[in-house]
Amino acid sequence: MSSKIIVALRVPASPARAFQAFTEEIALWWRPHPVFPFTPRSPGSLAFEPGTGGRLTETLPNGKVFEIGRIRAWEPGERLVFGWRQATFAPDQDTEVEVRFEAVGEETRVTVEHRGWDSVPQEHVVRHGFPNALFLRRHGEWWQALLGSLKRSV
Repeated sequence: MSSKIIVALRVPASPARAFQAFTEEIALWWRPHPVFPFTPRSPGSLAFEPGTGGRLTETLPNGKVFEIGRIRAWEPGERLVFGWRQATFAPDQDTEVEVRFEAVGEETRVTVEHRGWDSVPQEHVVRHGFPNALFLRRHGEWWQALLGSLKRSV
């Protein structure tokens, strides 16, 4: 899993509050990306099922639920790790998102590391033919915008 995206942003909240906003209030800050939808029928609404073994899901407008990934680590106020797949991923194509919450004075540094893009070939539909560096930069810009939205919602 060497092909990865790392972005970070400070939010004006405690690590516990930032974790809560990230996981329980995702519908308030998440913004779908027009180029990188989870399914052809996206956008829907995202939700975390809390705890290790829970899921991140997208409920589509027609009521169908798409599992984006399983929760691999659930450590409130410290760390969250979950799988991330899009509907067109083959079973061996798996990416992983790790979110760390670190106190910095009265704020929290939220760091997102999205790794595993090596498992998804450049010619895959999800990459839109972008070379690896451009794809990772665009995806990183999206994550940065998402963290900005999280910052405004805490």
